[in-house]
Amino acid sequence: MNDNRTSRGIAGQEDEKTFTHLENPEGGGYHSSTPSTLSLIEGPASSTPTSQTPDAQPVAQEHQFVGVGPEQAELQGVGDSDSAYDSESLIGDDTETLASYITDYRYEHGRRYHAYKDGAYWGPNDEHANEIVDLAHHMYLITLDKKLHLAPIGEPHNVLDLGTGTGIWAIDMADQYPSAQVLGTDLSPIQPEFIPPNCVFEIDDVTLEWTWPPNYFDFIHLREMFGAIADWNYLFQQAYRHTKPGGWVEIVEHSVEPVAVNDSLPPDHFYRLWGRTVVDCGDKLGKSFRIWKEAKGHMERAGFVDVVEVRYIWPMNGWPSDRALKEIGRFNQLRLHDGVEGFMLRLLTTALGWSYERSQLFLAEMRNNIKDCKTHATYLEGTVVYGRKPQSAEATL
Repeated sequence: MNDNRTSRGIAGQEDEKTFTHLENPEGGGYHSSTPSTLSLIEGPASSTPTSQTPDAQPVAQEHQFVGVGPEQAELQGVGDSDSAYDSESLIGDDTETLASYITDYRYEHGRRYHAYKDGAYWGPNDEHANEIVDLAHHMYLITLDKKLHLAPIGEPHNVLDLGTGTGIWAIDMADQYPSAQVLGTDLSPIQPEFIPPNCVFEIDDVTLEWTWPPNYFDFIHLREMFGAIADWNYLFQQAYRHTKPGGWVEIVEHSVEPVAVNDSLPPDHFYRLWGRTVVDCGDKLGKSFRIWKEAKGHMERAGFVDVVEVRYIWPMNGWPSDRALKEIGRFNQLRLHDGVEGFMLRLLTTALGWSYERSQLFLAEMRNNIKDCKTHATYLEGTVVYGRKPQSAEATL
């Protein structure tokens, strides 16, 4: 056991833009842990690295879009708080005291937040927030054609999921790769008890120096860590150091600034104010909410090669006529409407210093706009970025 990681144990113990069409040939619903019936969409299959052979690999086009691009969707027609960091040491505490500390959650305005590194992350960890996280996982499976990742990882032995949240991705990954050991880390011990025997969860702060061995992980995965990391360059340097030569790192993020097809969103629309407000909160805290378009540069600076950026869109409601995007849009509308308080309340009251009452008025305005299905052709942009550590690389000690 190291000084900044607490194990829960095993098995529950504690560029030009290319648009391609996405369709659902079979219809029907989707389940977060069950492969969807959609077919993807990432452009020509030959454009993506397909093996982990040494460094002369084909490289995919930098910018491709998953699903129907916004312009094509429009043509198809419209259908129906840093200051809370705690530097006190826990060295020497017994297990019961440490476990009690980690689960002694912080409650603010009726929402529950993590206790370990209180304030380091903006989102709550209560049951409602966890349901929103699992809904997003379901949306990613639809978006990525029932894939848990796009990086061509082969058969990994050691997999790391940073900011695992409810652990749903890590659990699905352990099921898909039963010979791999999958480790999920988070600030909160909110993962389920009954998990695959090759899946482990630990309490860990990924912004600290990592204590795993260098050249250890075949695959490192990050998703929706926007607004949570102060030094992305350092994080990717750590990821590079601890990835095996030939191994992969993948980050999946989306924008918090809604946009519209052909830039048709009126200048005074509330969505523009909303996007600026979220980005301002991150800037005040020194934690970027624009990592979705910054990740590729960070990864290349860290030393990764064959870095690929794949773009996708999430409609703000069910406006697209494309069946898959319509379904994603409806789920996104639900996710944003029901999750907006968890996404923003702590940011507004801490980063901006707003009162609870002012914050709730702002959130109510956002909900009203989300419910307005007359707001057509709006969407959130997102990226999946993955890169490979060169086979010849040596860890920087």
